Amino acid sequence: MALKMALGSTREITKPDCIKALVVEFIATFLFVFTGVASTMLVDKVGGDAVVGLFAIAVAHGLVVAVMISAAHISGGHLNPAVTLGLLVGGHITIYRSIFYWIDQLVAASLASYLLYYLTGGQTIPVHTLRSGVGYSEGVIWEIVLTFSLLFTVYGTMVDPKKRSEGGVGPILVGFVVGANILAGGAFSAASMNPARSFGPALVNGNWTDHWVYWVGPLIGATLSGFIYQNFFIDSSHVPLPLDEEN
Repeated sequence: MALKMALGSTREITKPDCIKALVVEFIATFLFVFTGVASTMLVDKVGGDAVVGLFAIAVAHGLVVAVMISAAHISGGHLNPAVTLGLLVGGHITIYRSIFYWIDQLVAASLASYLLYYLTGGQTIPVHTLRSGVGYSEGVIWEIVLTFSLLFTVYGTMVDPKKRSEGGVGPILVGFVVGANILAGGAFSAASMNPARSFGPALVNGNWTDHWVYWVGPLIGATLSGFIYQNFFIDSSHVPLPLDEEN
């Protein structure tokens, strides 16, 4: 058992397939964050029953994740630095391309949040923070478990060659688990599972309360899930990307 991370090359950024993937990843992440944040803004604005509001947020996030992953097949539709990291430890994306993806995702999330701030006349952008009574350790564990669940589903339905869902239903199943996780953990850790989704609103508001939780938890959960699934459940005949830098 070992990490199967591939280095890749700095020249990847000049290759047409990488450029196309980055453009698609940017668009998909932008639209995901735009819709996800807008749904939380709507719930905050109209108020009402908290459970109904959480359900609406879960449905919105689950639907947009499913659609954006399917639409962004060129890039793999990661939408999330944690997903990129989880695939990196399994050898399904290179280190260099992962860095390009992370920058792409963070910029897209930030611009989506700034646009929403502008379009709503300066309405407050909801920021992910730990709910009352939830400490740092509990919050990190929540995010580890929820993100582990997300990556386990990604691997099981879209990555594993022997268990890949037929008929392209993988993105739908990933959307389902995102929605379910928000319903399960939204009232405790906010159920981010995505550092970019948390980063954009935090940047716009200048509010970094508890923000580190939404990096540490998801990145640990993604790493564990990718490592475990790749080493224990994917056929050993799978050949990951080359470990050495390309010539």
